[in-house]
Amino acid sequence: MHGYTAKDLGRAFRTVRENTIQIAEEIPADKYGFRPAEGSQTVAETLAHIAVTPGMQMRIHGDRMTDMKFEFFQTYTSLRMAEAAQLTAKADIVKALHNEGEEFATFLESLPDEALAEEVHFPPQIQPSVKTRFEMLMSVKEHEMHHRAQLMVMERMLGLVPHLTRRMQERMAQMAQQRAAAQGS
Repeated sequence: MHGYTAKDLGRAFRTVRENTIQIAEEIPADKYGFRPAEGSQTVAETLAHIAVTPGMQMRIHGDRMTDMKFEFFQTYTSLRMAEAAQLTAKADIVKALHNEGEEFATFLESLPDEALAEEVHFPPQIQPSVKTRFEMLMSVKEHEMHHRAQLMVMERMLGLVPHLTRRMQERMAQMAQQRAAAQGS
């Protein structure tokens, strides 16, 4: 086994989702329509997409699918996109991020650890054509972090300093104060 348990996946996903929710809460509702470039998603569209994405993985791994058909992806992606399109108001998006995130984290924690090593096979046009459940479930967190980075750039474009940057700046200032105090004694 790889040493990373289902409980670890759930804990790590909660941390990622908490940071996403903080961004969602800090961006003003009147900025949810902001689109950084033609053809890109708005703040609201990005957050709604993040909110509904884990549902597909819960379906795949809850049913313990091992042979993925391309049609499943097409059908289920369309359903999740329609669900995301319904989320337009900030309050609804933040609520979905909370609820869907907690549902997914709880789902992750409920998986038996041996399930993480099981292989899932994909059609030849999807490469690699075999992945473990662990890889697939970890990809949800990676996917969210990818979009969260986009949201942090959008925050900067809107004149906001992302909370993770503020935390780092606070730590750096604290360390500088400690160094100065140590040098002064």
